[in-house]
Amino acid sequence: MKLDKRWTVKVADEAVVDKLYNELQVQPAICRLLAVRGIKDYESARLFFRPELAHLHDPFLMKGMKKAVERITEAIEWHERILVYGDYDVDGTTAVSLVYSFLRKNYNGELAYYIPHRYREGYGISRQGIDYAHANGYTLMITLDCGIKSMEMITYAQSLGIEVIVCDHHLPDAHLPPAFAILNPKQKDCPYPFKELSGCGIGFKLVTALAIHWKLPLENVYTYLDLVATSIAADIVPIDGENRILAHYGVKQINECPCLAIATLKELGGVQRSLCISDLVFVIGPRVNAAGRMDDARKAVEFFIECDPDKVPGLAAALHSDNDDRKEVDKSITEEALAILNDDKNARLKKSTVLFRSHWHKGVVGIVASRLIDHYYRPTIVLTSANGKATGSARSVSGFNIYEAIHECRDILENYGGHFFAAGMTLDETKVDEFIERFEQAVSTKITAEQQIPEIEIDAEIPLTLVKPAFFNLLRQFEPFGPANMKPVFLTKGLYDYQGSSIVVKDQHLRIVAHQRNGAIIEGIGFGLGDKYELVRNGPFDMVYNIEENEHNGNTRLQVRVVDIKKSVS
Repeated sequence: MKLDKRWTVKVADEAVVDKLYNELQVQPAICRLLAVRGIKDYESARLFFRPELAHLHDPFLMKGMKKAVERITEAIEWHERILVYGDYDVDGTTAVSLVYSFLRKNYNGELAYYIPHRYREGYGISRQGIDYAHANGYTLMITLDCGIKSMEMITYAQSLGIEVIVCDHHLPDAHLPPAFAILNPKQKDCPYPFKELSGCGIGFKLVTALAIHWKLPLENVYTYLDLVATSIAADIVPIDGENRILAHYGVKQINECPCLAIATLKELGGVQRSLCISDLVFVIGPRVNAAGRMDDARKAVEFFIECDPDKVPGLAAALHSDNDDRKEVDKSITEEALAILNDDKNARLKKSTVLFRSHWHKGVVGIVASRLIDHYYRPTIVLTSANGKATGSARSVSGFNIYEAIHECRDILENYGGHFFAAGMTLDETKVDEFIERFEQAVSTKITAEQQIPEIEIDAEIPLTLVKPAFFNLLRQFEPFGPANMKPVFLTKGLYDYQGSSIVVKDQHLRIVAHQRNGAIIEGIGFGLGDKYELVRNGPFDMVYNIEENEHNGNTRLQVRVVDIKKSVS
């Protein structure tokens, strides 16, 4: 089902645009891009375009950091056994790999890592994980990307003489678990200036604090920035503030001196050019995630921490194979889910989508939920059966807080957690029907009419004459792109097909050659936009697009990636 999209041109403060133009002396369109990103003067623009590691915040500003560092130092001095425990996704496995690798280089005692099995243990700190720690004499657990909601399990760990340091970036509840120390900048009374670190980012701040306390060179910590950048990309956290600095230098390291694991995955993914954030999202991330989705996420950590170049290719091949399996299962379940929705006339009248089938693979339900939103644009939950419970993942639409809607159903849930746009939950299978009704009610009362229509946010309206290499080179300095700093989207109005050159390729994609009356011409591709061909042929039309480079047979030229097309109305 094709969804019409609403176009929203971001509004910039014209006084700020003028101020930036006077101070920077660059294209007004560039000043407008900066203004809509909250950049108001020369100094903030300089920090944006020239991020520096020296501008990272002092890790000891984070509540609990001093206590955590002293406890880890004490554990090392007393030769305690330390267990590094983390979630099974990309953020969790990169965080565990980072902290484990750093401690292994600086601690000769007993050290191990633990990743809960997605299906046998579920998300967060598990009883099985604590029992493993107790049975093997680990007296200190460092949890990464999980633990902030594990009240019961941390209490249980304490009863066994295990102290826990929680490093988590998920939103805390009003009551915090009784951990020895909690590192989470989203705690209400945490003074740390930047609140949107990834789980791996918090692990990075912990090892930075350890390096400072132990008087080690910070270069010993910066070597892990490639892992931090991978986590930032895969976990879809905002790439502004401190995350922009970490992502910038992490991508730089990936392209200049990557760890053996990422270099191998890049080669396996067939990427010849330099990697960018979107490559971490679509090439590296899925292969790392696939381990936990299809088998055991310990394989991802084993892969990241392996130093033997003869062993890494085999570990990478295993992840690649898991990802191939994941794609097949993902495709099959998505097709089945779409068939269910297409056959259900009542489903089309709802404000939400909740589907449950006991045989669906738990590892891909979140991906399937995202794909369903592409067809039925509304808050979506896909549930399956695991360990006798209904469990699944939720994905939201722009502007709607799906976590709050799930929170309203908390009395019938056994466990839940997540973010504004994504969440997970577990409940008794007998309560699924009730949950579907309650969730629909929660969504219906809060979702607005605008939130039910896909939105394309446009940075600026420009003429085609501006689409030139000099302008594109300035755009590249806005990288790395991601949430809070998306790839610039432009609007050009009053376009025409150039001499009948636009065509539909492979029955679905639009290969476009467009021009304005002023003589400017541009080529581009609109994937899945073949249905817009008649609008182009019969012009004039308005076009929303990104600007990119196209490399072919050693030649590089500018083209546009078409996002949407509408008939010109003026």
